[in-house]
Amino acid sequence: MDANYEDQSKLPELKLDAKQSQGFLSFFKTLPHDPRPIRLFDRRDYYTAHGENATFIAKTYYRTTTALRQLGNGLDGLSSVSVSKNMFETIARDLLLERTDHTLEIYEGSGSSWRLVKSGTPGNLGSFEDVLFANNDMQDTPVVVALLPNFRENGCTVGLGYVDLTKRVLGLAEFLDDSHFTNVESALVALGCKECLLPLDSGKTSEIRTLHDALNRCGVMLTERKKTEFKMRDLVQDLSRLVKGSIEPVRDLVSGFEFAAGALGALLSYAELLGDESNYGNYSIQRYNLGSYMRLDSAAMRALNVLESKTDANKNFSLFGLMNRTCTAGMGKRLLHMWLKQPLLDVDEINSRLDLVQAFVEDPALRQDLRQHLKRISDIERLMHNLEKKRAGLQHIVKLYQSSIRLPYIKSALERYDGEFSSLIKERYWDPLELWTDDSHLNKFVALVEAAVDLDQLENGEYMISSTYDPALSALKDEQESLEHRIHNLHKETAKDLDLALDKALKLDKGTQFGHVFRITKKEEPKIRKKLTTQFIVLETRKDGVKFTNTKLKKLGDQYQRIVEEYKNCQKELVDRVVQTTATFSEVFWSVAGLLSELDVLLSFADLASSCPTAYTRPIITPSDEGDIILEGSRHPCVEAQDWVNFIPNDCKLVRGKSWFQIITGPNMGGKSTFIRQVGVNILMAQVGSFVPCDKASISIRDCVFARVGAGDCQLRGVSTFMQEMLETASILKGATDKSLIIIDELGRGTSTYDGFGLAWAICEHLVEVIKAPTLFATHFHELTALAHENSVQEANMKQIVGVANYHVSAHIDSSSHKLTMLYKVDELSSYCPSY
Repeated sequence: MDANYEDQSKLPELKLDAKQSQGFLSFFKTLPHDPRPIRLFDRRDYYTAHGENATFIAKTYYRTTTALRQLGNGLDGLSSVSVSKNMFETIARDLLLERTDHTLEIYEGSGSSWRLVKSGTPGNLGSFEDVLFANNDMQDTPVVVALLPNFRENGCTVGLGYVDLTKRVLGLAEFLDDSHFTNVESALVALGCKECLLPLDSGKTSEIRTLHDALNRCGVMLTERKKTEFKMRDLVQDLSRLVKGSIEPVRDLVSGFEFAAGALGALLSYAELLGDESNYGNYSIQRYNLGSYMRLDSAAMRALNVLESKTDANKNFSLFGLMNRTCTAGMGKRLLHMWLKQPLLDVDEINSRLDLVQAFVEDPALRQDLRQHLKRISDIERLMHNLEKKRAGLQHIVKLYQSSIRLPYIKSALERYDGEFSSLIKERYWDPLELWTDDSHLNKFVALVEAAVDLDQLENGEYMISSTYDPALSALKDEQESLEHRIHNLHKETAKDLDLALDKALKLDKGTQFGHVFRITKKEEPKIRKKLTTQFIVLETRKDGVKFTNTKLKKLGDQYQRIVEEYKNCQKELVDRVVQTTATFSEVFWSVAGLLSELDVLLSFADLASSCPTAYTRPIITPSDEGDIILEGSRHPCVEAQDWVNFIPNDCKLVRGKSWFQIITGPNMGGKSTFIRQVGVNILMAQVGSFVPCDKASISIRDCVFARVGAGDCQLRGVSTFMQEMLETASILKGATDKSLIIIDELGRGTSTYDGFGLAWAICEHLVEVIKAPTLFATHFHELTALAHENSVQEANMKQIVGVANYHVSAHIDSSSHKLTMLYKVDELSSYCPSY
């Protein structure tokens, strides 16, 4: 936003006469008062915003209230601000892609007559997609979720429905949740939800407030709808029109849910899916299973720096920024975004991805070859979305063609691979590409485009149907060329008749106002004035010369103009026909897009693993109830990627019954937080299917990562630092299982030392004895190391606890200079250290 600030802040002048102002003011008063929508009024060359919206735009985007102007006088006056086209794009991108507190509405009209023509929300970008992604890749697909909570004494059953409007996918889920809505939070994170629908007054105030807090933590816009919209009635009938294929499986799927179907019904109504006929028969529906992926809540996403943040100093600050080396235009980025939010739990699936990454790591020539070809691939998913929405033109078809003709090269590169995983690559990529590029599929499409489109004109930036494609178009083209030839001959004859040099003195112009005309300079005009007045019709006399015509030229020009219009109409009809034919290849293109996106992300993983100064290694993956978590020489991938860092690797050995629970002590700035986070990041990367920054790694699959890292508060919601700490810890204690990974940093800091220590001790005991999850617990309470002391004093409140190990981040103090040097090395602490 800042980069273009000076250029964008040149305000267009607000030009309205008294009558227009009065008419607009009377209309503006009729609009309902709602703080959520930012309403912009299209004035053709610029936009305007008014009232509270104007103040918001002036302060947020212009960063000064001097941009405000007054419309009207006295008490009826209205604060207004004008917005240029460039600034409009900036505002739209910020409101719909970055923030989640406003929607955007565009009005068109004049005087007192205005109507809403466009509206968009962070979850439903609607008709703003062309503005948002004209010059930028679509990095994430926004998802709208509807929740129907049913509160009971022993918990809450949540019905969840969601819609991905870009990929045209509907989903349903139903699950029990605790009082902190940990499952809801994990589902919102995994789905990449931007907007959530809730029924008005759907429960007790305290319960709903907790649910609202969960939405806030995930950065999700809350939209409340009437309870009557959350209904199942006619849902199956509505879905039969939207979902492709037979209705019986849909009926069976919906009947298995008590509340989720109502949530999905509200979504269909809110997104107005049935109002757009292009949606009919193009949606798919699926059951969303919370247990299919590693669960990550918003605290874990922040602690592990999984996704990009506005405050990142460079792209390597986040795991997404570091791992995003994708080549395709947008598709790979979106899939990587999704994979990072949905790490796998199935050993075979993870190993399958790792096999492919290993193949690409071991064959640099194959990797570079494929990546070069993928750089020429357009965003097929977005192109197909526009095609199905009937927003596509010949330019979109050509981009699909240009992507299609790269597929044989990709197939050929894959075919040359003869390494250890050749059968997997053949089955996963080569065989599908062989099928999709045969004469019944994309070869047919390629032949259609090569016959229909004038590809020679692409260099001039023109997208046209070839005149040889259709007999009628060919005949019109011949007639057009014939008329051009006759007009040229007439030009020659006239030059000879007037005794003027062709093209130098007597020029032939073609314009929108007069069509074909002759033009001479004012200097030449006196020489032929007599003939000019008797044999020609003078049309215009200006500084650049005199324009004139005669009956022959006018007749030929009119005929030419008529043929040109007929040619344009014929072109338009043929373009529509080609677009409709291309839409029949929709299923193949979606499949190709999915395959190329996956290939792109796996190649990105391989490129990262190979190009780092210290290479990554392939992790050994074991089921969650087997094996330990052993990371030898592990590093934090984002920290080591910073220019100023010489990273010190550390071992982490979480061994069942020995060091499954690790207490890590040490000085501030010694590296405790980095160490415990890097373990979480390494495990997440492994379960996504990537190599990890270690010398050697063996990982027992984790179903969830819980993180309580850093202090935070929110006085506006009445949540102190200590309360925030306890809420996050309660969420861990309620949601974690023995198959989870728990990362806790500095628990108990928000209250007095003794109270904090007491809480930390009790929580540690509960985690070790009841939950039994592998845990990394960084603390300044050195007394906690007594938990691992096997021969502790046998007092009533002291007992032996198995599986706890103490570690310490070492530092060196020079005996002569007393200078402290951090060694950033995590070593096992062999003796009990009861005090500082």
